[in-house]
Amino acid sequence: MWQYNMDSPVMTQKVRVVVAPAAAPDGGYARFILLSCFLVFGLTYGVIKVFGVFYVEIHRHFETTATGTSWITSIAVATLHFLAPVASALSARYSHRSVVIMGGLMCGVGVVFGSFARNLNELYLTVGLLNGFGYAMTWPPTVTMLGLYFEKRRPVANALASSGECILTFVLTPLFQLLIDSYSWRGALLILGGLQLNLCVCGMLLRPLKTTRYVICEDKAEEEGLSLELLPKDDLEQSKPRLLDAEELRVSNHGTIKAFLEDPEEIPNSTMKVQDSYNRNKRAELRTKILRYVDYTLITNAKFMVYSMFGVFAALGFFAPALFLIPYARSKGIEEYQAAALMSISAVLDLFGRVFFGWLANLRLVEMVLQLTATMILLGTVLLLCPLASSYLELAAFSAAYGLMYGAAVAIHITMLAEIVGVNRLGSALGFFLLIRSSGGLLGPPIAGFFIDKMSDYGTGFLMAGVSLIVSALFLLLLHQMNRRGQGSSTNNHHMHTDNIGQSCRDEAKG
Repeated sequence: MWQYNMDSPVMTQKVRVVVAPAAAPDGGYARFILLSCFLVFGLTYGVIKVFGVFYVEIHRHFETTATGTSWITSIAVATLHFLAPVASALSARYSHRSVVIMGGLMCGVGVVFGSFARNLNELYLTVGLLNGFGYAMTWPPTVTMLGLYFEKRRPVANALASSGECILTFVLTPLFQLLIDSYSWRGALLILGGLQLNLCVCGMLLRPLKTTRYVICEDKAEEEGLSLELLPKDDLEQSKPRLLDAEELRVSNHGTIKAFLEDPEEIPNSTMKVQDSYNRNKRAELRTKILRYVDYTLITNAKFMVYSMFGVFAALGFFAPALFLIPYARSKGIEEYQAAALMSISAVLDLFGRVFFGWLANLRLVEMVLQLTATMILLGTVLLLCPLASSYLELAAFSAAYGLMYGAAVAIHITMLAEIVGVNRLGSALGFFLLIRSSGGLLGPPIAGFFIDKMSDYGTGFLMAGVSLIVSALFLLLLHQMNRRGQGSSTNNHHMHTDNIGQSCRDEAKG
């Protein structure tokens, strides 16, 4: 877009739209956003954990392998991660509210259709792919909205919202075991599909924050010393191209386009320069529009990519334990309701871990990356010790320790992402982070299932998960070193700048 000023020969050649987000309220309607995110966590990741109850019945009904049954959860998790950037782009194009409502419909329809599945392939398509697509349309936009509504209390808000996963896991695990006993796994899936339609209600609660738009008109001759002109959105109409009243256009050495109408040889040159400038502006507008929906420049952020690699190995170990805990307990001779109670025990400690360690992160007593590193190492160690547990009390102790450390990790890993890229880029960053992490979510349970089938022991799946989590902690240590190196270089630059100013002052005093 160009703007002509009749009082000046300068023609503005570049327009940049800047969206200034509203300040995070940290209260008021933000509580409803927190409630929405709380329920979304429970009806997405909470349901993924609860699926361990269905795993035993589906495994028995279709007489398949552990690897084959685990693909249902893996496809859902991988689809959630892989399509998260699509959800982020759709949210930017339309609204977070409409995208989440559509995602809730997809989740409900996918699980309801899954209750009529005649084979595993149909379960892969419905409960896996379609349901996972719905998860991708609901969870990332809601978490992004939570980050926009909270700033000072963001770690605590993330911890409280993610506790919905724990509370609904605690409630739904014994409930669906009862429903399976009463109505079979098909009837329980049908009820679950109806329950997930409540994600549409969660989407309705997502009221967008008001934003202020500005248009910055930059002249090509900015290097000549001209200042930028900041126009509010209401002045956009005034900045539309207007015809010049002057009888001539000349090309001056200051970049102003003028051409003598009586000199026909000047007109083609002027037209070419105008066309080149127009093409540059169109490319800049296209790039700005793409960045608004998908900030692809994140892949050049070294810290973000290192954190994404942490996410890949963490996802390899995150989802397998919850899926195989109940089957592992049943293989040790534990009664079905007692085995389901293990997930409830894990959920209670998971809730405590999220709230307590989220509050601890909010105090900023230690660097968040160090807190997350220690948590991942402890969580991996707990999973490595799982095969030693055989009695119900030992399995209950393992479930409690696993839930506590899992909650501590989940409480801060999204907050850590906001610390790396900033809240204004959180939507795109979350989408890309989940996309990169999707490979770990897809392969984790099937790899664990492969070891279980080969060794005929569910304990080997926990060993695989523990090793993956400890490896993921190595990337966090690398990220910590990058942060320290960046802080050191910033400090050195500040000292050099201070010394230069002092030297200039001394030179002026001598002069």
